[in-house]
Amino acid sequence: MKTHDLRPAPGSVTKKTRVGRGIAAGKGKTAGRGTKGQRSRAGASIPAWFEGGQTPLHIRIPKLRGFRNVNDVQYEVVNVGAISAAIDAGKLESDGKAPVTVNADTLKQAGLVRRDRLPLKVLGAGDVSAKLFVLADAFTRSAREKIEAAGGTAQVIEIPTEPLAALGVDAPDTAARPARAPKSPTPEAAVSAEPVADDGPETTVEDATAGAAAADADALTEETDAPADEADATADNG
Repeated sequence: MKTHDLRPAPGSVTKKTRVGRGIAAGKGKTAGRGTKGQRSRAGASIPAWFEGGQTPLHIRIPKLRGFRNVNDVQYEVVNVGAISAAIDAGKLESDGKAPVTVNADTLKQAGLVRRDRLPLKVLGAGDVSAKLFVLADAFTRSAREKIEAAGGTAQVIEIPTEPLAALGVDAPDTAARPARAPKSPTPEAAVSAEPVADDGPETTVEDATAGAAAADADALTEETDAPADEADATADNG
């Protein structure tokens, strides 16, 4: 095999498309560039960010305009003056004696806020002419002062961090909790804990040790005397 006999595998290499070879070739005449225009001319080089002459995107976008705080909380706000005006207009229920209850639901029904899914914050613009009980997530200092000056209450909604006791049940005092009683023994433990009958005088550890030593000494003496007894018996028989 010669070098000029080497060929690529069938289908691995395709022939290059030849353009500008007449209409019958399929890529003749305009050679795939379209009709007229900047890209149909030779040497056309257009940057990727070029937008045809209109103001580019990187110029239309503002520059150095601060940043967005990821810890920022978006509130639905209402002024105390708007609340008083809604009471005077009859949009909020008031009997003239009890404080008027104001929360996110009542404000939405009165049309003072649009969304009740956002936390509610009460601002201090305007005057308070009625006694209010306002339940909101946040208050400005002026709003709280005006509500309390009119005899009302500004209550902040707080999410408990620990489970609360049920209504009508006093919370247990962990400091004064009595000690837990010992568990009753199991049947097996009760059997093993039964006292053993006393058959004789109490034996101490020293007495038991001395007795064991005396028994070992007697056994050693018997083993020593056994060969002498056998020798005497042999002499008598002879």
